[in-house]
Amino acid sequence: MIDYLNKYGYTPDQEAMGRSLEIIAENLENIASEQVYMDCFSMMDLTTLKTDDTPASVAKLVDKVASFAETYPDWPLPASVCVYSNFASTVKECRKNDFNITVVSACFPSSQSFLEVKLRECELAVEQGADEVDIVLALNAFLAGDYETASEEIRQIRKCIDKVAQSQGRHVHLKVILETGLLRTPEAIANASFLAMESGADFIKTSTGKVDVNATPAAAYVMCECIARYHEATGRKVGFKPAGGISSAMDALCYYSIVSTVLGKAWLNKELFRFGVSRVANSIISAVEQKTVTFF
Repeated sequence: MIDYLNKYGYTPDQEAMGRSLEIIAENLENIASEQVYMDCFSMMDLTTLKTDDTPASVAKLVDKVASFAETYPDWPLPASVCVYSNFASTVKECRKNDFNITVVSACFPSSQSFLEVKLRECELAVEQGADEVDIVLALNAFLAGDYETASEEIRQIRKCIDKVAQSQGRHVHLKVILETGLLRTPEAIANASFLAMESGADFIKTSTGKVDVNATPAAAYVMCECIARYHEATGRKVGFKPAGGISSAMDALCYYSIVSTVLGKAWLNKELFRFGVSRVANSIISAVEQKTVTFF
């Protein structure tokens, strides 16, 4: 088992992290502005991951993005629409605006299946139009201490989606969900972060939104510190995506502030920072428009 913390010279300092998070929380009102809210909106993966999703309901969400662009022409669009893999083609067929198609894949949300099944699902998703693929770290291996198996699975998926994307003359981003609420300790979150980045993740993501504990500021802080340390060691910038339980405009500001504090302004764009959201969009619009808006 690789000791990633020693390899990257990183030890989570919970006391220092706690102090920094307190300062961030106290300062949220001071950074709230129309521009920051709009920046947050532009970095959203507008998400529907319901058991009762249908082609019609997914098409309706995509149509809402087009309608939003007409109703609020001064606003940016979300970075992407995020759906289950089998709806990638639906989004592609209905898309009228410039946003990416994100899918959750590889037997999301549990990642409990055969690698061959996960690879085929990712392959089909990219063939049918996915621009970004979000997968879940193989916790069955990681939690058992089998880091090599967990790492190899990410490498195989990376290779698979790259092959399909290259055949279409494009690049597809890979986001790896750590499911931080099940990792329990900052050290485990850090190990998972470094493992995913080394294995080819373009982004590391907190959560599926399908477990009891999803995105938390503490988990986000550790992940961002790992991204910073990995960048120092390799020169490669990896993105960050908090997801699950982010429901208010203030929640968005909190994660925006964490990224700004730990990683700096270079990460405050949709190429390196995303929110996985199904609810916060309306809250952000309402905060700027200064009235209750329920558009999405």
